[in-house]
Parts: sequence; C-alpha cells; structure tokens
Amino acid sequence: MGSTSMERRWVFPIVTNPNPNFVESQVGRTPSPPAGSSIPRFAYLVSGSKGDLEKLWRTLKALYHPLNQYVVHLDLESPPQERLELASRVEKDPLFAAVGNVHMITKANMVTYRGPTMVANTLHACAILLKQNKEWDWFINLSASDYPLVTQDDLIYTFKDLRRDLNFIEHTSKLGWKEGQRAMPLIVDPGLYLSQKSDIFPVSPKRSLPTAFKLFTGSAWMILSRPFVEYLIMGWDNLPRTLLMYYTNFVSSPEGYFHTVICNVPEFVPTTMNHDMHYISWDTPPKQHPHILTLNDTAKMVDSNAAFARKFKLNDPVLDWIDRELLHRRNGSFTPGGWCAGSPGCARVGDPRKLKPGEGAQRLRRLIERLILTTQLGQQCK
Repeated sequence: MGSTSMERRWVFPIVTNPNPNFVESQVGRTPSPPAGSSIPRFAYLVSGSKGDLEKLWRTLKALYHPLNQYVVHLDLESPPQERLELASRVEKDPLFAAVGNVHMITKANMVTYRGPTMVANTLHACAILLKQNKEWDWFINLSASDYPLVTQDDLIYTFKDLRRDLNFIEHTSKLGWKEGQRAMPLIVDPGLYLSQKSDIFPVSPKRSLPTAFKLFTGSAWMILSRPFVEYLIMGWDNLPRTLLMYYTNFVSSPEGYFHTVICNVPEFVPTTMNHDMHYISWDTPPKQHPHILTLNDTAKMVDSNAAFARKFKLNDPVLDWIDRELLHRRNGSFTPGGWCAGSPGCARVGDPRKLKPGEGAQRLRRLIERLILTTQLGQQCK
C-alpha cells in the first residue's frame, strides 16, 4: 500500500475551470500531494442534544486518536447538569488532559432540527478548530447517534495517500420534491432569537428558485478539506456569506448549504467526491428520518465499506458488536491503535505516528478507489 505505484494511482489531476463565477481570484488552496505519505489528521465535531450525553461520550472514545482534534457540543436544550457532566469528564480524563486535543463548546448553542442553527453550529466548530490548531487536514461532523465502522488507524492509513484537498460530500442538483417543499417555502428558525427550543415555522409568501447560483442538496454529514473549511469561514469572495443568508430561511439547510457553496466555486468542484462516507438505511422514497440500525444490519454496514454509520440507539447491542468485531474495543476503553501504550491498554500515548491498520482500511480503500474512478469521469456537481 505504501509503494510508489500505488501512490500514483491515488493522485489524479485537478482541472481548474476558468469561469470566475463568484470567485474574485484563484482560491488559495494547498493540495499537499501525498509524496512521502505524511500522516493526515482529522478534526471532528461530535454534537448532541438532550439525553445524548452517554451516546456522545461513547462515540468520542471510539473515535479518539491523539493526532486528531475534537470539538464536542451538547446544545442548549440539554439540561445544564448534562453539559456540566460532559465538561467534567473531558477535564478529568487523564489522556485528554495530557494531550489537550478535546475541546468542549461550553457556551452551548441553540440548535433547531432542520434549521440554519445547525449550519451555524457546524461553522462555529470549524472556527474553533481553525483557531485551536491548523495542523489538521479534514473536518468531519458527526452526531451522538453516529458510530465509526473503522478504527482511526484504518482511517488515517487510508487517507494518507490522498490529496489533502478532497471533499467527501454527497450532492446532487436534482432537487425533485425538495424543490417545492424545501427550496421555495420560507421558514423562520426560532433558535436564532429564542432561548427555548421551538420548531421552525413557515412564513409567506413563497419564493422562486434562485438564478444567481445553482442549488444542490445532499447528506448533512461530510468530510471537508481544510482549504474548503477555511474558505467557508474566511469567505474571501463573499459567496459563503451570501448563501448563508439565503439558507437562513431554507427548510433543512444543513442538507444544502455546504453542497451549494462547494458546487458553485469552480476551483472546488473537481475536489468533490460524491459520498458522505456513511452507511445510512433509508426508506424508498426517503422519509424525514433514517432507520435505526440494529444487529440485523451488520452485514449491510460492513458491505458498504463506509467509515461511519447512523443512527444508533443508546447502548444498542449492535454497538457492542461493532466494538468487538470491527474496532476491537473492550470495556468502554479507547479504540486500540498503534499509538496505545501503558496498562491497561491505551492508558497513555506511545508513538502517535505508529499505525496498525486492519480490515477496515481495506474496506475503506475499496470505497475510495471507486469514488476516485467516478471523479475521473467528471461526475462532480451534476
């Protein structure tokens, strides 16, 4: 996997579209080609709401690696005691304290499901991660109902041969029913101005579809490159701010904002990989919420070759199966990896750059190879 021939297979040319649509100058990106296969780092947002403390904590420990950065957030609907308990656990965990790479948003945000406050919370976490540490390569947003299907060693080992400017974001411009039910209605998110949680509500009149930019939709879960995250936060050509204002009144804006931004910037279009790296079981046609995953779904999860899956219930037996069979995680400890040292296992950090990839890396590699082939055919942002 570390051979020169293999590395060449994973590098593909980035073609720049000269169309200056919304872009005043070339987007300042540093693709960092994988020559030398440096160890990549990930920056995570793991968020939850009322009653999600234990799920969030379990997901965080399953995801942990000392080279990564983590932001955790329980929203304002969570009781103060839950948020205080999370802060206490982060502060008192000896490994977190020693490494210093787990950060909690202590001033909780109000987050309304399907509202723009979810987008604002994600951008807030991105800003924190950029301020805390710029030595990371990809941002991943997860909820407390997500869980990894591969170890962090698997993920890091697989991504080390990739260009650092790739973005894994499921997207399409074929809005279908969403055109009339999400793009045209106007909504208000009370989470923008109230301290108590309330659902979004519609206002009149409806609006027409935009002509200044093209709408895209897709999954709310993604892996974004640091160059794209910097573009979202810095917004040096104003498109991210323009679209943020537009999506303030959009139903389920987390499923459209990031996708529409990236697909309307020519320099980022060739970096998009049309997959969210999740296994999610939907009805056909999809309903508002996906199926809750159980032990009956294990074969499909593994066969998907995905890095993550959702949604899971608290302490469902399927999580124990994933811990045992896929992550080799025992007794609620950290997922073991090459970095682990001390007794009991992973009590302290040994060599954080030592990787012990397993079958999860092979599965993930198969998925990414397929995505790269599709990308070479020019199927991005269609």
